[in-house]
Amino acid sequence: MADDTRAPGPAPARPGRAAAGTGAPQESDYAVSAEFYDLLQAEGDRRRARRWFAAAAGRARQGIVDFGAGTGLVTGVLLESSGVPVHAVEPAPAMRTVLMSRAAALGADRRARLTVHPGRAEEAGLVEVADLAVAANVVGCVEPAARRALWRAAAGALVPGGLLLFDPPPTELPSTAEDLTALGPVRLGTESYRADVRRVPDRGVLRMVFDYRVEREGRTVRSAREEFSMWPVEPTALAAEVAQAGLELAPSPHPELSAARRPRGRTSA
Repeated sequence: MADDTRAPGPAPARPGRAAAGTGAPQESDYAVSAEFYDLLQAEGDRRRARRWFAAAAGRARQGIVDFGAGTGLVTGVLLESSGVPVHAVEPAPAMRTVLMSRAAALGADRRARLTVHPGRAEEAGLVEVADLAVAANVVGCVEPAARRALWRAAAGALVPGGLLLFDPPPTELPSTAEDLTALGPVRLGTESYRADVRRVPDRGVLRMVFDYRVEREGRTVRSAREEFSMWPVEPTALAAEVAQAGLELAPSPHPELSAARRPRGRTSA
């Protein structure tokens, strides 16, 4: 899931749950971030997706699932790197709108291989359709119950021996609030776009605060904020969740990623 994205680690991209200015995290609709996401993050996300997933996608022989496809940046890399069907799962309407626009611009061959699923991972109903699944900037961005549902959905979608690649969630909270590297500025016509990103520990949850700003001639003409939540999980707890879902942790083909595999000869949980 989610969109996209859309976190601490390699990039502050696409944390997936909004705090919405309250103490209780809730699902984000990305109504704010979808407007700015591609402009500020597409270049870096696409480079990272190629580094993380292109080689594995090239080895896929049955199909690929992109959990939390967001605006489709990773999905595009998976399509260009493979010749198999790709399933893009994205529940957030705002992010999925951009994904569909990107799909409409694809060539006929790639468009014929792409299926977009509008619900959560567990709602997509994918059964043994892929030998590769990916979840970029997703695992740390969903609350524990949804994270466990993601493992089960991945186990069901993979054929025996299939591989799931994901960037690991944070293992602990920072001791204090931290400013992360800003996104942008990016020039668009007469205006400049940027986002300041801050992460704030808050009662066991890590809040990611994105402050978007549009400037013209050095003056702010528009600003907006969206907050997302991330859930740290210790490696031993994560391994236990993965195993309970019918997967097993496996060596990762990339040092920035974690991997889990559906064992051969074992049915998914």
